[in-house]
Amino acid sequence: MTPLRRRMAEDMQVRNLSPCTQDTYIRQVSLFARHFGKSPELLGPEQLRECQVHPATEKRLAPGSIGVAVAALRFLYGVTLHKDWNIPEVLPTPKQPAKLPVVPSPEEVVSFLDAVPILRNRVVLTTCYAAGLRISEAVSLRPTDIDSRRMVVRVEQGKGGKDRYVMLSPRLLETLRDYWRRARPAGEWLFPGMIPGRHLCRNTPERACQKARRKAGLAKRITPHSLRHYSELRLHDQ
Repeated sequence: MTPLRRRMAEDMQVRNLSPCTQDTYIRQVSLFARHFGKSPELLGPEQLRECQVHPATEKRLAPGSIGVAVAALRFLYGVTLHKDWNIPEVLPTPKQPAKLPVVPSPEEVVSFLDAVPILRNRVVLTTCYAAGLRISEAVSLRPTDIDSRRMVVRVEQGKGGKDRYVMLSPRLLETLRDYWRRARPAGEWLFPGMIPGRHLCRNTPERACQKARRKAGLAKRITPHSLRHYSELRLHDQ
């Protein structure tokens, strides 16, 4: 690990950025340095401008993908390297197109969940759908996070490192209790993974989504994120 990479990693840890964000930022900075064949400390605004123009015009990357690289480089030059540039001007954030999420109908959700054969994966995805959780939040639930007395689910260290509570519906509680009786998960996690002491990897239910959609014959692209969006829209309409 280079001294610059170590300093950036320490800066991110001090600011309590999530491990996923840290890995993403380090990877983007590494790609930037590799493109020019130099340490980022030797590069300046002209190279930063090129790193935005080239992906947008030649690689045809989506604004969201470019935005991730911009955020990483803003952190590097603004926080770790303390450059006194006008960072927003040197590294403007690309405008994101306004798109409505693809939301499955209730019937499609039922058909989709019925097509998930493994109980653990099906209950994780049901939890995303019923409680509006991100997949990373669902797989990292502990049994103690389910409060059946107050009918809430405690979500620890969600987006932005914040804790919050979400409503626990009677139907979801029944589903979780049935899962508990049948699976008898041991240890700390409600959804334990293959590695002892670790919770289920988010990639496992995400892959299950792809297989279930094909099995159910659904044209819509259903993901844990779209299931969560459906929950948010449903609660908003109530």
